[in-house]
Amino acid sequence: MANLPTVLVTGASGRTGQIVYKKLKERSEKFVAKGLVRTPEGKEKIGGEADVFIGDIRDVDSINPAIQGIDALVILTSAVPKMKPGFDPTKGGRPEFIFEDGQYPEQVDWIGQRNQIDAAKVAGVKHIVLVGSMGGTNPDHPLNKLGNGNILVWKRKAEQYLADSGTPYTIIRAGGLLDKEGGARELIVGKDDELLQTDTKTIPRADVAEACIQALLFEEAKFKAFDLGSKAEGTSAPTKDFKTLFSQVTSRF
Repeated sequence: MANLPTVLVTGASGRTGQIVYKKLKERSEKFVAKGLVRTPEGKEKIGGEADVFIGDIRDVDSINPAIQGIDALVILTSAVPKMKPGFDPTKGGRPEFIFEDGQYPEQVDWIGQRNQIDAAKVAGVKHIVLVGSMGGTNPDHPLNKLGNGNILVWKRKAEQYLADSGTPYTIIRAGGLLDKEGGARELIVGKDDELLQTDTKTIPRADVAEACIQALLFEEAKFKAFDLGSKAEGTSAPTKDFKTLFSQVTSRF
């Protein structure tokens, strides 16, 4: 084994995180994969292998073992709102969403991501890929109202912290996530939420996962932040050349 880079994906049992973990495992000629999950159930869900660590990103000491010895970090942790119990769809109206105690965006998306960035910096990690979300330029974005969590505000604070950290980074602000096949669409990069005004504002999770892995391979992705969307399947040639895609990005934040 040549010295392959060891890559840790956090949030590895999440819907996008598990795709990144699987892709890293499939490309064992290029990467040594590690995963971080919050619970034993999450570990089992993605195969339960020894390279999956259990830790709580809100407690930096609990994630240090996973971060030791890694070369790159892909951050896919996120607070997840839960539907408030007692919603009856037959009665019309909208369900209410809440965050569980201790699982608010401030704790998960801000403190939890800051802890990961700090620990990675101490461990000498050479590249951090952070998956965020489009919509962060608008404080009144409806997503901020969910459970009064201000999720995009806290995500953006973590993105800014990473951009200021001195560690080489790639911030991918994904559009609306689709559970559709990857590798079948032309991907579009943008900035400042401009894509939200277009019909290219959504993207399959698998394509976001692929962009994370490609970002690890190209210098052109470092010290950059971009919005990521896609054209509808079948309307244009799928993106294969990520070096060129990343080269189109000029913004650092």
